[in-house]
Amino acid sequence: MSKNILIISTSPRRGSNSETLADEFARGAADSGNNIEKINTHDKDINFCKGCLSCQKTKQCVIKDDACQIIEKMLESEVIVFATPIYFYEMCGQMKTVLDRTNPLFSSDYAFRDVYIIATAADTSEDSVDGAIKGLQGWIDCFEKTELKGVVKGLGLEGIGAIAGNPSLHEAYELGKSV
Repeated sequence: MSKNILIISTSPRRGSNSETLADEFARGAADSGNNIEKINTHDKDINFCKGCLSCQKTKQCVIKDDACQIIEKMLESEVIVFATPIYFYEMCGQMKTVLDRTNPLFSSDYAFRDVYIIATAADTSEDSVDGAIKGLQGWIDCFEKTELKGVVKGLGLEGIGAIAGNPSLHEAYELGKSV
């Protein structure tokens, strides 16, 4: 049965390693007959949450920018995939800003159940992505019908294009195919 999958690529750079890894996940998921939509935040206007909590009453953010459209797409997607580069052993600021802006979803009847994270780091240590996973898990814990279903780590990737030939590409494809 095909699923609606939303991939949110949060790297500030076009053609980044994490975006390339997200594309491989998308290719695997599409090869299995799923419906894929990918959003790149590098060309979006997304402002910081103001913490006003108006969205808890109205289910809409008072800030009118591109985050509103992303939130609407998240609401209707069954699977959400976040792709991020690792900066200082944590998700990039763009991904954290997107997560913070999803507060209107908290009290909504959201469709997503499965969440994945795809991360790339210059560091080669297996635990270099753990901070981002922990941060995303905190977000997931706020959505009781949702769980982290998979992680892909592209490690030892310094500079754009370093991912070429990296085994994480195959892992991302296979994980996408298994959705």
